[in-house]
This record gives sequence, C-alpha cells and structure tokens, in this order.
Amino acid sequence: MSAEWNLVLVQSAYLVAGILFIFSLKWMNSPQSARRGVWAGVWAMVLGVGGTLLNPAVAVSSLPWIAVAVMLGGLIGVPLSKVPLTAVPQRTALSHAFGGLAAGLVGTAKYYLWLHEGGQNLTTFRMFAISAEVILGFLTFTGSLMAAGKLQEILPGRPITFRGQLLLNFLTLAGAIGCGAALMINPQLSFLFPLLIIFSLAFGIMLIIPIGGADMPTVIALLNAYAGLSAVAMGFVLDNQILVIAGALDGSSGLILSIIMCKAMNRSFTNVLFGAFGSVQDSAGAQTSGAVKSASPAEAAEIMEQADSVVIVPGYGMAVAQAQHRVRELYDQLIKRGIKVKFAVHPVAGRMPGHMNVLLAEADIPYDDLIEMDEINPEMPQVDVVLVLGANDVVNPAAKNNPKSPIHGMPIIEADRAKTVLAVKRSMKPGFAGIDNELYTMDKTLMVFGDAKAVVGDMAKALSGDSGMH
Repeated sequence: MSAEWNLVLVQSAYLVAGILFIFSLKWMNSPQSARRGVWAGVWAMVLGVGGTLLNPAVAVSSLPWIAVAVMLGGLIGVPLSKVPLTAVPQRTALSHAFGGLAAGLVGTAKYYLWLHEGGQNLTTFRMFAISAEVILGFLTFTGSLMAAGKLQEILPGRPITFRGQLLLNFLTLAGAIGCGAALMINPQLSFLFPLLIIFSLAFGIMLIIPIGGADMPTVIALLNAYAGLSAVAMGFVLDNQILVIAGALDGSSGLILSIIMCKAMNRSFTNVLFGAFGSVQDSAGAQTSGAVKSASPAEAAEIMEQADSVVIVPGYGMAVAQAQHRVRELYDQLIKRGIKVKFAVHPVAGRMPGHMNVLLAEADIPYDDLIEMDEINPEMPQVDVVLVLGANDVVNPAAKNNPKSPIHGMPIIEADRAKTVLAVKRSMKPGFAGIDNELYTMDKTLMVFGDAKAVVGDMAKALSGDSGMH
C-alpha cells in the first residue's frame, strides 16, 4: 500500500472514530441507548489506536514496544474493571490519574526529544501546548490519586487545611505557569522543565487535600475535565486530530457535569475548590436534639403495606451494603399489592454522578420509576411513606431550615414533607458532610437500624409472608 493511501486510511479511521465518540456521548444520555453508546466509544477507541498504528510515522521497530505497553496496560486495566460498584468512584479517579500521567509523560518525552534535535521544532505554540499538557496532566495525576485515596479512606475524608494554604496553592500554580511562560520564550532553558513538573505535581496534591469527601462527586467531574483538556493539548503536540476531538469531548462533558453538580449543591466552583466543605462541624447550628424512635423491619413493612404510595431514596449506605437486589425484591412486593413506588434520586447521591442510577439499573429497576429531585419534591406532601436507604446529607432539612449549617442552600430531596419517614441506617453516625440530620429526630420518622441489605431483605420477606427473618 502506498504511503498516500496509507495516510488516507489513517485519516478516515480518525474521522469515523471522532464521529463515534460524539455519538457515544449522545447515546449515553438515555438508559435505553447507553449500551449502544458504550460500544460506540469502544469501537471509536479501537479505530483511533488502529489508525495510529497504521500511521507511516510509527516505525515498525516501535511495534514490539507498543505491544509490551498494551500488555502492561491490560494487566492493570482488567483487574480494575472488576471492582465492585461501590468502588467505581475511586476506580474512576484512578483512570483519570493514568490519563493525566500519560499526557504528562508524552509532553515530557516530546520536549526532550525536540530539544535533543536542536530545538527548532519547539515553536512558541508547541511549547505552549507542551506546557499546558504537562501542567494539566501531572496535576490531574496527583489530584486524582488524592481523590481516590479519600474515597477509599486511605486518606482522611475531611478537608486537610493549614495556615497560609491558599497563598501557597496560588504560588505553586504561579510557579508552574511561570516556568511554562519562560520556556515559551526560550525553550532552551531546560533546567526549568523539571521545576514545571514538580510545581504541577505539587499543585495537584494541594488542590485536592483541602476538599472534603462530600464534594468528591464534583471533584471527580472536574478532574475528568482536566484530563480531557490535557488530552487536547497532547493532540496539538502530536498533531493528532482524534486526540483533540476526544479530549475536547471529555473536557467539555466533565466541565458541564461539574456545573450540574455545583448547581445540585447550590455552590460555586470557587466554593468547592477552596471552601473546605465536608469537615465535621462543631457549631451549635450543626447539632440536632430530640428523641429517636425506631422500628423493626417487620413493623416498617407493615407501615408500607398500609400505604398507597412509597418513595424510596437511595444513598451511599445502599451502595456499601450492595442492597440493590433486595430493593428490587421489596419493590416487587409493594407493586404486587398495588402500591405506587417511585425512586427519588438526588444528583449527588453516592460518591460520583449517576452512582445510584447504575446500582438500581443493575437490579433491573424500571428507569421510568427513577424520578429526579425537582420532579419528586412537589409530590412529597402527598406521599404516604418515604423509605430513606443510607442517604444522609441529601435529605437533611438543615439545608433548608438552618442558616448556620454548612449545607444550607443545598437543594435536597424533601423527605421531611412526606407523611411518614422510614430511615434505614447502621447507626446515627453523621454522613459525609459530618453533620447531624434533624430528619431522624422528627416525630414522623422511624429509624430502622442495621445493614441495608439485611434490613430491606427482611422487609421484603415480611411483605411476602415469609417468617424466616434475620
């Protein structure tokens, strides 16, 4: 095959891959087409990689090294694909870390390669692209590792803060940008490049450690945006169109998702990045008082059996207990009795966007019964029973009633407006925001203590007439 036709084939593969990436995002907007969207993304990546391997610029002698890299990536990637759904947020953070590291290493390799060749290829624009790629790539790498550590509870979930932290953060970022600007003016100042890397790695750490666990859904989306932008810069460095397209899609979707998450929490980007939200609050406004009333799973089942409508609010506690299939059993028993059942899903429930939707979809809960917060809240006063499964901050009335609360102003699922509330929790321990929930001490609330999987399973058995309770 001639070099000309080879190049046409490569560009055609990139064009089709770019179209498939766009359709992949489009199809993943709906559960009905999400599987098609995933496969479109897979084939887009296959075409992108295949097209690159056919590129005449890729030397045949490099293919064995590429094969080794593919095998190493597979050895890491396959085990990561088998994590439980509860660990998907931290696994996603690790994926961002690998993507950022790849971008940073490619930028570093290109800089030193072109520098060794005399530096004539290090134009101002290319040096700008390399600097952006390295800064975004390496800060995404360390920032994502910090986020994964917090989600896995290897690192403290609370914000880690110290005096003068904000100033140090800005100075570190300014150091990275300053090194990049100086290299754009004079690429031969090679002693600045290691400083550029060090500043970028350090900034990624310091950017994430002051952010509390309650903000991790937004942080994950932001890191996704940074990884995408680093891929765009890498595309310009390598003159690779498919990287520019895929990176732009990744970066813009991550940014849009971050905006949605911030809106769901009634907070700004600056407040998320610098507000140290998620710390345990000691103020009087963060405390609740009142007696807690409890019920057994059988008593809770009897209450639901008398209801005409039940709304289930899933939370991270349901994910930890892997209770989604027991929830499906309970759902079936309630539907069998003619009780209207809906699921109220908060945008930031769990520890990453869409976490609850994925878990419920795994249990084959009909998607039409998953109702968004803005749609379900007006119905709450007419709802007979709300069953809260391990959710805490997203149903906390303090967000509406307590101006001193750190979550004040955050939109919540208004479970407190229903006629009866059943709250399933292991204990009265606060949620990720570290504050008490006044919903649990309301007169209309009954606490059902225990593991969500066991408790919901017992509720379903009681409704079915099975006496074999745990």
